Amino acid sequence: MRAVLDACVLYPTVLREVLLGVAARGLYEPLWSDRILREWTRATVKLGPEAMAVAEGEALLARAAFPRAVVREQPNIEARLTLPDPNDIHVLAVAIAGHADAIVTFNAQDFPRPVLADEEIERRDPDGFLWELWSGHPADVSAVVAQVHATAERLSGGDIPLKKLLKRAQLPKLAKALGV
Repeated sequence: MRAVLDACVLYPTVLREVLLGVAARGLYEPLWSDRILREWTRATVKLGPEAMAVAEGEALLARAAFPRAVVREQPNIEARLTLPDPNDIHVLAVAIAGHADAIVTFNAQDFPRPVLADEEIERRDPDGFLWELWSGHPADVSAVVAQVHATAERLSGGDIPLKKLLKRAQLPKLAKALGV
């Protein structure tokens, strides 16, 4: 499965780390464009100037880890598309050009299912997407979540309940599947 990761699912660190971790285990192939990565890194500016620099470094690491993930922007495809938010047309164009099966996003209203169906692309919320991956590969997804949890606790310098971590990442279905 090939899935475009919208900027809104790359911005929360825990969610991004889980999504990229399961991709690194070969459970799906992530796709994005340079513009999607820029949107993610620019969104972090509200956390302070250092946050954007950190995000830019993380974007470079993501590009290095997944060199085939980058899909060039497609103005010719964009020109024929219509979405409720014109600023999201580039995401759908990347999905079409990258032969994606899905767009993983929180923005359901911006990607109407009938429009996506015409392009044979699904809209997936990240929690449902990860739950589905867990359903087929519970050991792999559980291991990734455990690794992300351990990293979050190490970086915070204290205990973080897994349920709380997954709730903040908007992954309640996955948390329930993991038994937390």
